[in-house]
Amino acid sequence: MSCCTGGLVSDPRDSREEILLASRPIGNGERQVELSVPSIHCGGCIHAIERALNALPDVSYARVNLSAKRVAVRWRSEAEPPAFIETLDRLGYPAHLFDFGADAKDPALGELIRALAVSGFAASNIMLLSVSIWSGADAATRDAFHWVSALIAGPALLYSGQVFFRSAWRGLRHGQTNMDVPISIGVLLAFGMSAYETLHRQPHAYFDASITLVFFLLIGRTLDHLMRERARTAIRGLARLAARGALVADDDGNRNYLPIEEIRPGMTILLAAGERVPVDAVVVSGQSDVDCAIVSGESLPRSQRSSAVR
Repeated sequence: MSCCTGGLVSDPRDSREEILLASRPIGNGERQVELSVPSIHCGGCIHAIERALNALPDVSYARVNLSAKRVAVRWRSEAEPPAFIETLDRLGYPAHLFDFGADAKDPALGELIRALAVSGFAASNIMLLSVSIWSGADAATRDAFHWVSALIAGPALLYSGQVFFRSAWRGLRHGQTNMDVPISIGVLLAFGMSAYETLHRQPHAYFDASITLVFFLLIGRTLDHLMRERARTAIRGLARLAARGALVADDDGNRNYLPIEEIRPGMTILLAAGERVPVDAVVVSGQSDVDCAIVSGESLPRSQRSSAVR
């Protein structure tokens, strides 16, 4: 199963040439690229994406990071990059190259909060009307309350339920089933049966059940999103701790500050006291204490000198 395919579209600029430029060699004749897939939402999404990407020719590894909503893919560098973007699009998961400098929050949180507020307001009002019916209202009052409940539940379901309806429809359209399909079926059946009962002036209607189900499901979806957003924020905070570049000394004695992406093996970097170590390196000369907490978790600095390696 897979779920929660979003409404984003892939960036047409993400051609295979750009994927090749954005990838990096990792040894053993392989390259790796990071793709951002905002619509990843559950274990079913992970299974579908990893299965599809691992089935592509020349792909040796595909792993989904649910918290960061990213996919790491490795393939043999002698070959042209496989059709990662096209494959994910066919599955209903629009993807694009991951931007390591991006710091914008996911707009889905605002949508979830608005849908939660609307469904909560509707559920509380319909429940009050239902209590009056359960208390023994006469037939005329009961029918009137059923119609009022329908007028409240209908627009509320159309607005709040679209979080589930869109996902279910996109999954079915791409030949996938997901956790939002049974949710959508249950909610729509409850509302449809209640509308039928109301039209025929029957004593039972379940508008309160349909909108309350959406309300509680949205609570869980919003809390889950908040926890994952907190995890993504923590990851971005750790990424900011990494050095962005280093002062490099060339053979002529000139010193240039280069970004991490331009530092190559064999270069000599100069580190002042208190600076962060940007890359894995060997101490050629000098001695100092280095904070290795980000690697080892040990808070006390470790002494490094020219005889120490890495």
